[in-house]
Amino acid sequence: MAYAVHFAATMLACYLTAQVLARSTWTWRSPRVAIICWQAVGLALGLSAMGLPMALGLGTYDLPTGSALLALANDLSHGPLPVGMSTFHLAGVGVGFGIGAVLVTTTVRSIHGTVRAQRRHRDLLSLVARDDPAAPGALVLDHPSAAAYCLPGVKPQVVVSAGTLSLLDRAELAAVLSHERAHANERHDLVLLPFTALCRALPWFAWVRDAHERVALLVEMRADDKARELHADAPLAGALRRFAAAGHRVTPAGALGMGDRDLDVRMQRLMVSDRPPRVLGATALAVATMLVALPVTLFLS
Repeated sequence: MAYAVHFAATMLACYLTAQVLARSTWTWRSPRVAIICWQAVGLALGLSAMGLPMALGLGTYDLPTGSALLALANDLSHGPLPVGMSTFHLAGVGVGFGIGAVLVTTTVRSIHGTVRAQRRHRDLLSLVARDDPAAPGALVLDHPSAAAYCLPGVKPQVVVSAGTLSLLDRAELAAVLSHERAHANERHDLVLLPFTALCRALPWFAWVRDAHERVALLVEMRADDKARELHADAPLAGALRRFAAAGHRVTPAGALGMGDRDLDVRMQRLMVSDRPPRVLGATALAVATMLVALPVTLFLS
């Protein structure tokens, strides 16, 4: 029972940490640290959701979950089950494995759906997109709406629309291209993938959906920061402003778009030159490490 309490406490801590992260503005100044913290919350939540019913079902062994699972497997194969182990307890273990199977299945389905959408769009781009010296290293799609996005993958591709070329000046376009290359280089699609899977596996938890939205915004802010390292703040802020004013923006499924999320917040952030809060960031990373360490330790013990 004590191990079940540990898993339940971790789930509660994940919820509270998520609430704090969602309401904090320091995360906007340190998006990379905040993304790591959100990833830790997601991992700890998934492991604890599996571990809680398992620990309840394995309570008669009075061992950490990993050791208890090995003992149960040995008893099922070679000997009688311990006194007090009932069908109810075995069902709890089954529920834990079922939750794990759901998480794995939804992750695989998310990967499959995303890769399939990306493959379809790559095939389309091979037919209708073109190279243009005005956008070096990117494909240009002849579309009047504003569009700039990264199609991630093993061979990522940055795409801009003809509408974007006419909308932005040269410095703004260079900043946008750097933003999209940051998505590709840091594989931000993989950062978002576990949260997409959690949303599908735990659709009844509103805060899980909110976590996905927060991480998606932080990913955009992280790409903004990478663009700021190569360009001044003004061109990037100007590009965001023009995208916001352009109205209808196009981003296909499976891609990461420049103008997808909270353009006003991102513009305001670029206007503030606050230094990242190192103490808060270090504290947050320490809390994130503790969140992950407990369920991992229980499973490996």
